[in-house]
Amino acid sequence: MPTKPQLPERSSRATGAPTALDGLLVVDFTRVVAGPACTQTLADFGARVIKIENPDGGDDTRAYEHAEIGGESAAYLSLNRNKRGIALDLTMPQAREIALDLIRKADVVVENFSSGVMKKFGLDYEAVAPLNPRLVYCSISAYGRSGPFAARPGFDPITQAESGFMSLNGFADGPAVRTGPPIVDMATGMSACNAILLALLARDRLGRGQHVEVALFDVAMGMTGFYGMAYLIDGENPGRFGNSPNGSPTVGVYEASDGPLYMACANDRLYRRLVVEVLNRPDLITDPQFASRKARSENKELLRAAIAEVFASDTLENWIAKMKLANIPVGYLRTVEEGFNAPEARERHRLNRIPHRTAEWVPNIEPPINMSLTGAIDPVAAPLLGEHTEDVLRDTLGYDERRISEFTQKGVFGSDKPSTSGQA
Repeated sequence: MPTKPQLPERSSRATGAPTALDGLLVVDFTRVVAGPACTQTLADFGARVIKIENPDGGDDTRAYEHAEIGGESAAYLSLNRNKRGIALDLTMPQAREIALDLIRKADVVVENFSSGVMKKFGLDYEAVAPLNPRLVYCSISAYGRSGPFAARPGFDPITQAESGFMSLNGFADGPAVRTGPPIVDMATGMSACNAILLALLARDRLGRGQHVEVALFDVAMGMTGFYGMAYLIDGENPGRFGNSPNGSPTVGVYEASDGPLYMACANDRLYRRLVVEVLNRPDLITDPQFASRKARSENKELLRAAIAEVFASDTLENWIAKMKLANIPVGYLRTVEEGFNAPEARERHRLNRIPHRTAEWVPNIEPPINMSLTGAIDPVAAPLLGEHTEDVLRDTLGYDERRISEFTQKGVFGSDKPSTSGQA
């Protein structure tokens, strides 16, 4: 049977503590991963994010089959914390009227529809910028909003494959491998968040907003990092190197007598400390085959075999203790279950639980940003589909009950009135 960690309740932040993005209104048309990851970060640090979903099923991630609790998927819950959710059928003119009213009040709009969708609805940047010149409008796509590839759909693994990023992952004698988590989507969300914050800073100086774009392909190509740069310099196509990158012959996975460890011993100083103080093999310094970094790279397999033989002679705990004493970077090679139950996760307060409307409570992974003055807000679980529709129309737009009722009867919020609206 799987074992789930016992999650503590999340402790509250100090009453009245400021937030970094207090007062910022974000209208969020995004779904799936990259866009919601971006807007969740904005919401975590105090922005008021209004997530607009199609009433017919909502965000695609609601139906993802990783795991579910209270009728909501793990994917959806992980990407939509601290947002207020409304349901709008944007094929209806009244729904587009509501969306425009929100955009008029907004500081930021974020969208990641397929190319042309926002224009079809009259909600593209060119259409809405005259209504709100201070608006920062962020578009997230696979290949950009202009040029010959703008209309082409694309997803994280496709851009991993096409950019060259995937070709760097895996072992030399095996096929290219995509990353497990959607790393390009997540990095694109981070880049979009950065772009929005940069545009908001520029707005403070220039007095006007702007259109910013982030594309998955561009991010994937940028993430090839120094391997991509090396190719541009010497023309050599970098290959796959598994867990031991080129130029770092001792870095990688080793097996102790009772389990694996990962060691990152990547410079001469650390190497000398490893073989002399930990492995008790000074010959791995004095032998001409291993005396220099270049020689060690040329004899990489011979060196790794010698080190592996020593590691196999003792237990994991003993090696970890010796290497930590010698200040050599080393870690356990953990599963997700082991990592989430590890002391690092516990002592850094990474995991907790927060209330939820239909599940009583749901797990929560804390945002990875810590700020001494303007920390993350107390987390609120991702909204149910259409949960805050009436609240937003009433409190943000000032619509009266008669107008909300008319919209409801016309099916603007879907075929049925949102059963949870009006309740926080």
